[in-house]
Amino acid sequence: MTCCASIASSLHEPGPRRPGVDEVALASRDLGNGLRQITLSVPDMRCGACMALLESTLGKHPEVHMARANLTAKRVTIHWQAENGSPPDFAALIGTIGYTAVLPAEGRDQPDGEISGLLRALAVAGFCSMNIMVLSVSVWAGADPATRQTLHLMSAALALPAVIYSGATFYRSAWRALVHGRANMDVPVSIGVLLSFGLSVYDTFAEGRQAYFEASTSLIFILLVGRTLDHLMRRRARSAAASLADMMPKGANVIRADGRIEYVPLSDIVSGTRTLIAAGDRIPADGTILSGLSELDRSLLTGESRWETVGPGGQVRAGDLNVGHPLTVEATAAPGDSTVAELHRMLEAVEDGRSQYRILADRAARLYAPVIHGLSVLTFLSWFAVTQDIHLALTISISVLIIACPCALGLAVPMVQVVAARRLFTQGIVARDGSALERLAEIDTVVFDKTGTLTQYEPTLLTGNWTGPLEFSLAASLSRFSSHPMSRAIADYASRREWEALALDDVREIPGNGIEASFRAEVYRLGRAAWAASGDADDRTAAASTVVLTRQGEILASFVFGEKVRAGSAMAVQFLKSRGIAVEMLTGDVPEAALAVAREVGIDSVKAAALPKEKAEAIDALRSLGRKVMMIGDGINDAVALKAAHVSMAPASGSDIGRSAADFILLNGDMDGMKVALTTAGRAAVLIRQNFALAIVYNACSIPLALLGYANPLIAAIAMSTSSILVVANAMRLEIDGTPPEREMRRINKLAGVG
Repeated sequence: MTCCASIASSLHEPGPRRPGVDEVALASRDLGNGLRQITLSVPDMRCGACMALLESTLGKHPEVHMARANLTAKRVTIHWQAENGSPPDFAALIGTIGYTAVLPAEGRDQPDGEISGLLRALAVAGFCSMNIMVLSVSVWAGADPATRQTLHLMSAALALPAVIYSGATFYRSAWRALVHGRANMDVPVSIGVLLSFGLSVYDTFAEGRQAYFEASTSLIFILLVGRTLDHLMRRRARSAAASLADMMPKGANVIRADGRIEYVPLSDIVSGTRTLIAAGDRIPADGTILSGLSELDRSLLTGESRWETVGPGGQVRAGDLNVGHPLTVEATAAPGDSTVAELHRMLEAVEDGRSQYRILADRAARLYAPVIHGLSVLTFLSWFAVTQDIHLALTISISVLIIACPCALGLAVPMVQVVAARRLFTQGIVARDGSALERLAEIDTVVFDKTGTLTQYEPTLLTGNWTGPLEFSLAASLSRFSSHPMSRAIADYASRREWEALALDDVREIPGNGIEASFRAEVYRLGRAAWAASGDADDRTAAASTVVLTRQGEILASFVFGEKVRAGSAMAVQFLKSRGIAVEMLTGDVPEAALAVAREVGIDSVKAAALPKEKAEAIDALRSLGRKVMMIGDGINDAVALKAAHVSMAPASGSDIGRSAADFILLNGDMDGMKVALTTAGRAAVLIRQNFALAIVYNACSIPLALLGYANPLIAAIAMSTSSILVVANAMRLEIDGTPPEREMRRINKLAGVG
């Protein structure tokens, strides 16, 4: 095979099978209002220009509502109007612009061939470049013409593998862009490499004194170093999202209608499917327990290490680990609609968000390529007009072409965003998109909801009244069979005291009322007084915050519960105040309860008994005053206010609607996550500005030097690649400078003047 045939075959490599229209329809999600969503993996996506081309091509289709490419995940998400039944053939449409689209599952199952290809190309370019450098030393030392000619021929032979094989990565991308009438950042790189190589070949056979083979190979080598680092960092950033998918089971044991148990892939599970969850298995989909008593490790989503006792009627989430006994679970949603899947999608969407910085950088990078080409041509014409030396004019124009490539500008924002998103996730915070980080760094006011945000859903046992140890043992034994928050509070209280575990018979939980069992031929109930007692409940025991233990309807014990302030709430308020951020509470609860919690956590401004519409109006009123408001809430009644705020957060324990409306999800539920998110967002904003400054200073200094002839192609290659590596290294400081969570929280608390 000839060299040219080798390049041609590399430009038209066969790819994986494209998904059909029916496969796309089955893999898509319903978004409501006639919209559906599909995410396709595009392994060939390599730069910002690739993203722009994909988004532009898909966006022109009349049925497409929105198309958003994600360079980190190498995926494109498409929203389209599903009025015509079958979706458009998106894979074929993407294929018309030279890319291959596959379903994410297929893309994930394939090995990461790009990194191995980059490493092979890097090795070839490095070997060739270093050996050419060794030969060039002799030329620079003043070799005689015959020796110089021999060394140039040897350098040309060494440069061929690097230019043809290692450079193919850039040629493929540049060719794809040019074929479709666009210019990406690989176009000037490819032109610069081929021109400098061609000029060097000409100089060699013309027996010229200089040849720039080392410039061609060094440019390829240094660019491949930057591209490999970029790929490795993006893969590392993707690992946070990939780890969620990797921890999930690939299938589940399904109980068929005839009682048979069959192992099926997750794609076969739909709402209503009954699954058998053995001890040690993870729950494959959100669902309801039909039978079985066990304990779950929910740390994957909540970060809470304490196991939770569950039984019939209890709700489970995909990703929960069954650590006790077998459970029969009926799925309430397909695995693709589970809480874990939602978090996985949010992680992959972090880079999709287009902040103002990102929009500016993307536009600049797209406009830059034609500007570079024009500047290079103008440089050639100007130098040729002045010197009448075509060789000198071409050399300087090549240097300008190489040195002005806007790689650093294109990396300035996304590098910081993906590092920040990974760092947040490792500390229990999921950012919905990259633009949320920018908005978080701008806030000057924080508005808290109360219930479920500053306080926990799990009630705290305040007081208990029982006649003897037997009654308490009965209550503790009954509470073990219920997942109700008040039962868990009794069980938690009992775990810190001595009591006797009693053998109960005929245990059953009555949803909304309590739990019932037989002991020594008598019926005992633990639950609401109106259900458990036989009409002798007074106002005190009838309160919603009170649970009673009864025997044959007679009250034996009562337990009074109160609201528990979430861990770290008071320190979070102090932290915000120390940064000059105004803090308010906005709740639908009664004023007495709101004021009690506000006093405990240190909030002075309180608006209670607010309806959902009034919450949103209060946020709008603050924003009309020019305030940058962050809303932290969790419930359905907070969703409108969360959307109305400049930026918003919700604990993972909140409602589905509340989570979907928020920009950040606090997986651990405590307010320490809010403090870390604020600190990280502020640091990320600084690093983005620094990256812009680095890119601007580089271009302001290097381009004039190249225009004036002070940089040959080799120096230009080193300078351009160094600027990209500096931007990546600066972004990595966000992770390198990050301290372990415990040390960071101590530092933050010290800054806030607490702890």
